[in-house]
Amino acid sequence: MTAVVQRAYGDVDVLDVDRIDVPSPAAGQVLLEVRAAGLDRGTWHLMTGLPYLTRLMFGLRRPTQPVPGFDVAGVVVAVGEGADRFAVGDEVFGIADGSFAEYALAEASTLARKPQSVSFDEAAVVPVSGLTAHQAVHGSGRVAAGQRVLVIGASGGVGGYAVQLAAQAGAEVTGVASAEKAEHVRSLGAVRVIDYRATDVSRGTERYDLIVDINGRLPVRRLQRILTPTGTLVIVGGEGGGRLTGGLQRQLSAPLRSLFTRKRLTFFISSHEQDAIERLSDLLAAGELTATVGRTYPLADVRRAMGDLVAGRIAGKAVISIGR
Repeated sequence: MTAVVQRAYGDVDVLDVDRIDVPSPAAGQVLLEVRAAGLDRGTWHLMTGLPYLTRLMFGLRRPTQPVPGFDVAGVVVAVGEGADRFAVGDEVFGIADGSFAEYALAEASTLARKPQSVSFDEAAVVPVSGLTAHQAVHGSGRVAAGQRVLVIGASGGVGGYAVQLAAQAGAEVTGVASAEKAEHVRSLGAVRVIDYRATDVSRGTERYDLIVDINGRLPVRRLQRILTPTGTLVIVGGEGGGRLTGGLQRQLSAPLRSLFTRKRLTFFISSHEQDAIERLSDLLAAGELTATVGRTYPLADVRRAMGDLVAGRIAGKAVISIGR
């Protein structure tokens, strides 16, 4: 099969399109004919191996999984022992192990049936970012109707779904994004958009019941200042902070600071559970969640797709279109 193969950590030039063997499903797995795969910032981190702490989980000197990609939408072509939730021919989406390829393996527990009303491209940009946003807004954030919610990084994959979910819950949502992406963020349900290049939201006078900070760099103490007295800060990833730990120090410092205030300052690690994937499928089928497809690229253009992502040229998520 044709696949993107990464044999070392580095810049986009470590991504090669090559021919490799088609994998076989083990117990609990299914083999998918991939129709589309999503690209997000997490894939960039695994391409570069930065921060270095990520290499403890994904390979010290080179990736243990040479084919990148997690988000997937495709058709089941083989079923491993015990993976009887699905049958050959089922159209599914979810999390796979190496989705930038014509075929990919996935644990049956990380997949759901694709709604007929949703295309493969649309389904492929939902799983990782949608799950993370749902956990940030509803799980850690405990959003409620009437609250004032600030989403930092509102034009990205996770941010776009966080805006939608908070607005759907009846909250008044403010998004932080570039001016060029302001209309995109408003279209998702934000009542106002703050241009981060022109305004430092942490120095404003507005106070928020919930702040969802996605891949941000602002100090926790400054975000804490713009919370209401019992407000909640949810940190979702982070950038900056050096090559060793990246933005991890912000995540770790938040719960420590929370011990000395009535405000909740927290972070979480996203999980890929069957029930959560099914919830996303239901939201998509009901039209209560809209897939944020930014740009679509063929598999051969994966380097260009990654470059556009890093340069901030994509609103929403990029799609790697594969197969028919």
